[in-house]
Amino acid sequence: MIFIGEGALLWRAVRAATADGYRVDLVCTRSDQTTPDHVPVLHTRDVNADAARIQSACSDGLVWSINNPTILEAPLLDSGLRIYNIHNGPLPAYRGRPEIAITYALLNGETRYGATLHEVDKGVDTGAVLDVEEFPVRPRDRFQEVMMTGLRACHTLFERNLEAAVTGPLSPITPSSDGGGYYGRERLDELAGHRDSPHYHRAGHLGVFTPLYPDLAAALADPAATESAHS
Repeated sequence: MIFIGEGALLWRAVRAATADGYRVDLVCTRSDQTTPDHVPVLHTRDVNADAARIQSACSDGLVWSINNPTILEAPLLDSGLRIYNIHNGPLPAYRGRPEIAITYALLNGETRYGATLHEVDKGVDTGAVLDVEEFPVRPRDRFQEVMMTGLRACHTLFERNLEAAVTGPLSPITPSSDGGGYYGRERLDELAGHRDSPHYHRAGHLGVFTPLYPDLAAALADPAATESAHS
């Protein structure tokens, strides 16, 4: 199997797969990632450009996209490989960048959230839903808590579906009927219009994730508070 992605969530999945005795053919990640010695790694800036190598390296036809910021395209999507993505957010309601989706989910007053395992198609988070791990969002939960719980839900989905995915294609399930929404970088400019929301403080408390999402932190910052701090 092949892995595409970055960060702790990716490497946790790789370790889980190898611990269970599965063969990891290749891990495709950025060059600045710290990688273990026991798995083959391809450092790449554009995994789509490496489609031929990925296809030739894959021994079982299975590709996992985990914490992967790159939109996968042809020819990788036309290679015949089964590509499964784990998205930190419920689909189709919260497609797009997980950190922006979580921010808006809190602003929207959501009381439940979740992670989704889905097939990768030529859209963005639009492939068939295969499994969902839901969890409650408590009134006191802030961005930091929802993101952490979502990451744990992502790994739960991986562990729960790993054996079945190796055996063969996973079967689609009926997703939530909630309307779809796309939360990309263009939604950052809209955040200023939500400063009067009673949920704004919760949504804006990035906590330990602040250094990871500087653009989101800047979009959430109160200009008046920033000016006061520098005066």
